[in-house]
Amino acid sequence: MYFFRKKDDNRPTSFNLKVMHIINATAIIMFVLGIIWKLIDWFILKK
Repeated sequence: MYFFRKKDDNRPTSFNLKVMHIINATAIIMFVLGIIWKLIDWFILKK
């Protein structure tokens, strides 16, 4: 499987790949925070 491969030492590290992973992680965190805020807004702060 792709997820269980060992890290290839011969493959060069790419700055673009690192930036892509940072942006992707930020987007996922913002999405989850938005869902949590919307749930709080609907169920706790409802007027």
